[in-house]
Amino acid sequence: MDKKTVAVAMSGGVDSSLTAALLLEQSYQVLGITMLLTEEGRSETVNVAAGEEPDSVRDAKKVAAALGIEHHTVDFRKEFQENVIDYFLSEYAKGRTPNPCVMCNPSMKFGLLLKKAQELGADFLATGHYARIGQLDNGRYVVKKGLDEHKDQSYALHRLPQESLQHILLPLGDMTKEHVRELAEKMDLPVAHKAESQEICFVPHDDYKAFLKKHRPKCLRKGNIVNDEGKVLGRHNGVPLYTIGQRKGLGIAAPEPLYVHKLDMQRNEVVVGGNQTVFAKGLLASDANWIAIDGVEDGMEFGAKIRYGKREAMAKLSMQADGLLRVEFAEPQRAVTPGQFVVFYQDDVLVGGAMIEEALH
Repeated sequence: MDKKTVAVAMSGGVDSSLTAALLLEQSYQVLGITMLLTEEGRSETVNVAAGEEPDSVRDAKKVAAALGIEHHTVDFRKEFQENVIDYFLSEYAKGRTPNPCVMCNPSMKFGLLLKKAQELGADFLATGHYARIGQLDNGRYVVKKGLDEHKDQSYALHRLPQESLQHILLPLGDMTKEHVRELAEKMDLPVAHKAESQEICFVPHDDYKAFLKKHRPKCLRKGNIVNDEGKVLGRHNGVPLYTIGQRKGLGIAAPEPLYVHKLDMQRNEVVVGGNQTVFAKGLLASDANWIAIDGVEDGMEFGAKIRYGKREAMAKLSMQADGLLRVEFAEPQRAVTPGQFVVFYQDDVLVGGAMIEEALH
């Protein structure tokens, strides 16, 4: 029986390039597909109308040529603007802190791109994520942590639906980044030594403040930095330019270190307090997506992670009458941030996640 066809989401980086090479070795029929998402990238601005291509597209084409596979570029700039960039800007304008990668994965990569891959005849879409796809005894597909705990990217995949998960391959889930680099060198891939990019792909030079000033200047109004009693301690240049837990760059003098613990867009105030004010005993979250279970039963306990890279803390879950998910931590957690996501694990299985609305102190 012939091996199935896999479309590899190629970003021009070492991870997705090795993904394509490994699947070829495993005798899959492989094609490369790259999304054109924006003209304003990390370190470059391109004029697509004039025929210019971003580095990501050029590098992906180079790798596809080296591997001898066909390559397609799909123009999703309009959809990316609507689904990811507009969301990113509007969340900041509300005084919240967005996570564009979490939103991009279900709508763009494993939504529109998966659909395009299937139109091109692919049975699966593969990416270079450091995570794994598994299947439970009841047939439900789940996301599992990548074996490299320093690179695990399962957090960003918690919003994927079952209909997408059954068509996804993640060949790097069992590997470390070091091993990936070694294999890429051994296979002589053109991008084997390409630097890793950690920044948001559409924000030039990782300067989200400049990006906000350019695209949402009206949300940046000067105002007061205050303490919990309302005493004015200093001035700010716009609430969205601050983050929960921030200590540096406040421009205020005080006998003890002060940290941002609330962003109040209605009053146009940044609220600060001592270290203890940044810790929360729990949170309320909305728009939950469950992967490994049908839904929450009151009293369920899972490991909870409130941001990418943070260690898990045990938490008890329950649903409130208003439809919000209530999460109570075994130990208070630092800098619970509205707009970010809380994600739940049972051992290495990603149970699901939800959007943080409010910290509970």
